[in-house]
Amino acid sequence: MKMAMNKLRKTLPKPIHPPSQFTPPTASPNLIPSTPIPTLSLANTSHHQLHQFLKAHLTPSFTPQDLLIFLRNKLHYHPKFAHFDLHIFTWASTLDSFRHDHSTYEWMVKTLAITDRFDDPHSLLQGMVSNPCPCSDGIFSCPRSEPIFRFALNAFCRVGRLEDAEIAFASMRRMIDGKPSAAMYNILINGYVKCREHEKVMTVYEKMIKNRVMPDVFTFNSLISSCCRNSQFGLALEMFKEMKDKGCSPNVVSFNTLIKGSFRERKFEEGIGMAYEMLELGCEFSNVTCEILVDGLCREGRVLEACDLLIDFSGKGALPNGFDYFCLIEALCGEENVDRALELLDQLWGKGNAPSSIACTTLIEGLRRFGKTEEAFQLMEKMLREGILPDSVTCNCLLQDLCEVGRSFEANELRLLASSKGLDSDGMTFNILVNGYSREGKRKEGKRLLDKMLDLGFIPDLASYNRLMNGLSNGGSSHQHK
Repeated sequence: MKMAMNKLRKTLPKPIHPPSQFTPPTASPNLIPSTPIPTLSLANTSHHQLHQFLKAHLTPSFTPQDLLIFLRNKLHYHPKFAHFDLHIFTWASTLDSFRHDHSTYEWMVKTLAITDRFDDPHSLLQGMVSNPCPCSDGIFSCPRSEPIFRFALNAFCRVGRLEDAEIAFASMRRMIDGKPSAAMYNILINGYVKCREHEKVMTVYEKMIKNRVMPDVFTFNSLISSCCRNSQFGLALEMFKEMKDKGCSPNVVSFNTLIKGSFRERKFEEGIGMAYEMLELGCEFSNVTCEILVDGLCREGRVLEACDLLIDFSGKGALPNGFDYFCLIEALCGEENVDRALELLDQLWGKGNAPSSIACTTLIEGLRRFGKTEEAFQLMEKMLREGILPDSVTCNCLLQDLCEVGRSFEANELRLLASSKGLDSDGMTFNILVNGYSREGKRKEGKRLLDKMLDLGFIPDLASYNRLMNGLSNGGSSHQHK
């Protein structure tokens, strides 16, 4: 270790005067094993500190495990020297007594990727190919080599550096035993799909087949997605057929991608047909499946067709739990077809597909807008009994409607039900009900609510109290809304 430190000290260039402060250097993308740790930007004090830091934490004849612990637990958190990790890693590889193993390679590759230093992994991966892990001293390569390359491939594809990913893939093929797994090809294919490079997608797939690597469902899903994104729906269907011919069972993602692609090409019947094919093959719908179908049809003005489709699927028990058909309710209300919206909600709810709170409140607002107070009241009561809470504004508006048609008692019963389910009444709620009782001449009931308002602090001053009391006494002549 003493000789190694002397070697490091001799190769370190003398600091330039000034600077007085440490400035991180830019890492070179073409580092070679003999490159010394660059410390030109280190002042004398920092230069000495780095040397002492290494000497303190790396014992003579340190092992890969020792270096890993140093890099991960010591250097990684150092405020001045953390960014020297690759340079120290490279310096260690020049020592005659040291040889990196898969643990140090893996940590360094992951660190470079996580810190977005994408100019550096190539030299590291090439070093791993040239100086493989000691696990590779036998006839087989290190079993950790492919996972290390997999992480690097994912990182390159994530940031769109696909040429770098191709180079890394080629290096991996030279290093590992046998053929790359389908998962490795899938990473590269999916990277090109995201960048909309369809020709490259198909080229990688052709290489995969040529190298006799069996594609899996993820491979075909990426291929189908690429075809649909590039308006090649016919080719997507061919890939779907090839998928089944190769004995690969399509999953919900396969069908969702095709259905969405068919709708994009305005081939609605084909898309709906695929949904029924899903059921025939025993493939369960996801929420995304239903959203694609409903949204696609509604955008084309085929709202009633979407209703019939959902009711049919519900009858077959195919709708997934928790699917929110709010968009369809909203579309029907937007077309002033609130009766059909209510019918749809009742039918789906009756089959066990409960609506969301926003679907219910949207329909209640639609019913109110067309003067259907009784239907809105029944729906509000049902949703509350089922534990579906509306927002306070919708609730208060319905209470106002009930009071205006002389149904203050039912409005108050609805308030009590809502309170028992966790929807607290506010000052507006009580004002609406007190004024409703005032109009109906029910002074006793109104006074009871007025006292409750006082207890809850909803009456700000004596004038407000007197105004409400006068309203009760005069049969609603002082009725006001706030």
